[in-house]
Amino acid sequence: MQLHVSPSMRSLTISSNNGFIDLMKIKVAARHISYRTLFHTILILAFLLPFVFILTAIVTLEGVNKCSSFDCLGRRLGPRLLGRVDDSGRLVKDFYKILNQVNAEKIPDGIKLPDSFNQLVSEMKNNQYDAKTFALMLRAMMEKLEREIRESKFSELMNKHFAASSIPKGLYCLSLRLTDEYSSNAHARRQLPSPELLPVLSNNSYHHFILSTDNILAASVVVNSAVQSSLRPEKIVFHIITDKKTYAGMHAWFALNPVSPAIVEVKGVHQFDWLTRENVPVLEAVENHHGIRNYYHGNHLAGANLSNTTPRTFASKLQARSPKYISLLNHLRIYLPELFPNLDKVVFLDDDVVIQRDLSPLWEIDLWGKVNGAVETCKGEDEWVMSKHFRNYFNFSHPLIAKHLDPDECAWAYGMNIFDLRTWRKTNIRETYHYWLKENLKSNLTMWKLGTLPPALIAFKGHIHPIDPSWHMLGLGYQTKTNIEKAKRAAVIHYNGQSKPWLQIGFEHLRPFWTKYVNYSNDFVRNCHILEL
Repeated sequence: MQLHVSPSMRSLTISSNNGFIDLMKIKVAARHISYRTLFHTILILAFLLPFVFILTAIVTLEGVNKCSSFDCLGRRLGPRLLGRVDDSGRLVKDFYKILNQVNAEKIPDGIKLPDSFNQLVSEMKNNQYDAKTFALMLRAMMEKLEREIRESKFSELMNKHFAASSIPKGLYCLSLRLTDEYSSNAHARRQLPSPELLPVLSNNSYHHFILSTDNILAASVVVNSAVQSSLRPEKIVFHIITDKKTYAGMHAWFALNPVSPAIVEVKGVHQFDWLTRENVPVLEAVENHHGIRNYYHGNHLAGANLSNTTPRTFASKLQARSPKYISLLNHLRIYLPELFPNLDKVVFLDDDVVIQRDLSPLWEIDLWGKVNGAVETCKGEDEWVMSKHFRNYFNFSHPLIAKHLDPDECAWAYGMNIFDLRTWRKTNIRETYHYWLKENLKSNLTMWKLGTLPPALIAFKGHIHPIDPSWHMLGLGYQTKTNIEKAKRAAVIHYNGQSKPWLQIGFEHLRPFWTKYVNYSNDFVRNCHILEL
């Protein structure tokens, strides 16, 4: 390639070295060329020269292949410019056409499918399949694989649901052994708390925690974590409420494993005279409702249309059918003002939480005339836990729900709540709660599906005071993407969801937050083979 500037500066010529015709001529004025013109000329040359070089290289290579420049260039570029393609392009178009045909057709019933791609290729060679038959077989194999993966996912979710709803062998053993100890060991039956400390149970200068559970090991973790994280454990009073069958074992555990200087009271629901069916109509309504027990304890696959259900929706429905949702222990927090008539302010905790920071400042929070101090769950980026509105919990196609609730209203969290019982007693929260439970039962559970939070969202409507999210971090039982550093900084972490830390299905990287408060050297724990997972 050569660049030639005429003596008179009238033209610039670019030509090839092999006698190829001039590729480009740029004519300029003879006498009045300016620096700006020269600059623009050089700029154009700088832009075009690389393309000229590439084109020249192509011509040179074509010459090596015994092919004239025009012939090769025409043969290679011509068909594309005229809209034609080579043989491989036509094959691709033909294959696309076949795929579209196969996609629109129904796969024949009873078609025998190979077990692997290698087998498919082998059969194709032996039977001399045409392209359409090959594509049809391939589509049938892919659809079969998708069905198998989908069925496997639903089976996994069902097994996880059963695992989450069952009682691990070790925990069952712990309850039985402690119950036996209660009947045979006077120390396991000693009064909790001791008689001289009974006045503390209604002393509002102490920090009162309420825990409702039938899980003895989980209760011990909640209490231990609160005491070890407190700056003033001598000010802590725990009121633990359990059911009748677990009462003896729960009492024995805390009688034999005191958490001094904190104070622990253990009571069974049967010991509250106020908790009768007459005063708690939800009990009778739940027990007598047609099919209600079958809904929570029956075949959870019966009537389920899995073909039109996503795995996530199915998982949500399974969780909503957890048997714990018809347990009085799960509804108990709505009766706190009556159960503790002498207390002014309490913190209610679920049994799947761990306290990591001193919670004394909670009692100093001014709720501004509200009843329930709770963390709102509608202002986070996490779609599983912290982006919940009323639409996530209620069926707004139900006319009663649509009439009374706003789908965009912010939801809040149960599990760690500071309750002002004095203000609560001036409201009709309990009556509202009962009303909506009955309406949902009348509607055959079509207003909402998930547990005790939905009726609480309605009952406490207008009575919520938002508290800082660092007080209560949720979601450790839902997902593996929990921010570990954020979890370390949270005052309370909550394993809400199916993957509880005491279960095999618990997330391994999140379990140490919980297991650090388990006394694995305890004789009852060791004898029941409750080992650190």
